[in-house]
Amino acid sequence: PLSFSVAELVRAAPGPLRPYLRLMRLHQPAGTWLLYLPCTWSIGLAAEPGCLPDCHMLSLFGVGALLMRGAGCTINDMWDRDYDKKVARTASRPLAAGDISTFQSFIFLGGQLSLALCVLLCLNYYSIILGAASLSLVITYPLMKRVTYWPQLVLGLTFNWGALLGWSAIKGSCEWSVCLPLYFAGVMWTLVYDTIYAHQDKKDDIIIGVKSTALQFKEDTKQWLSGFSLAMLLSLCMAGMNCNQTFPYYSAVAAVGAHLAHQIYTLDIDKPEDCWKKFASNRTVGVLLFTGVVLGNL
Repeated sequence: PLSFSVAELVRAAPGPLRPYLRLMRLHQPAGTWLLYLPCTWSIGLAAEPGCLPDCHMLSLFGVGALLMRGAGCTINDMWDRDYDKKVARTASRPLAAGDISTFQSFIFLGGQLSLALCVLLCLNYYSIILGAASLSLVITYPLMKRVTYWPQLVLGLTFNWGALLGWSAIKGSCEWSVCLPLYFAGVMWTLVYDTIYAHQDKKDDIIIGVKSTALQFKEDTKQWLSGFSLAMLLSLCMAGMNCNQTFPYYSAVAAVGAHLAHQIYTLDIDKPEDCWKKFASNRTVGVLLFTGVVLGNL
């Protein structure tokens, strides 16, 4: 039977191109979805009542998410190439394995950022400035694991910038009573899924001296994740109330809560394969909420 996946596309790519596609994690699209979905929530909430989200903006932000996630991964691997060599899961990454040089990755990063800038310049002036302001977070996030046990919080601040940018791209500015609760909800969501992700590498992280919320929370992880999930749900309700959302939206928030509760209850923090499975399932969380936004608006 015929089948298709992005990972197969990367494997089938010409040899010289393959390390660059792997450097931008094209073969692991879960991260791109997790960056893109908060943008879709914001674009959906900004649509006029009774209308579908702006398809042009959804497409534009999709391209932007792909490029910026790739740029972020490239920056991350440039900072972490020496660390990655010491961790079994990351030792085969192109920079750590020596498949491409630091200079080549720097040139590739410039190309990705240039294309992302072209996407950003398609937006209004307010959004251009707002989008450019996120670049400092993109560059500094990979360093945070060296200085704090809360790098996942900085990732949340970075990954959910689209919750602000999507609204401003449609409306011309941010309605903070909606955008801030939505942004905060996204940050709490990132703390949930990236803490789960970090449990995959905790043994290696202890050896090489890298910090994470997984190491901070240890056996109390599920209590912390429950608290973050509750904060996310309350913030989503606040955002919905402040833009007059309707029953389908709150039904989707309830479904998100049920999904997160199942994730946390069944999570085995000592099994890397289960942590990866739970992490990747968060795409469903984001799609559920986007569906609720669209139906609630209609």
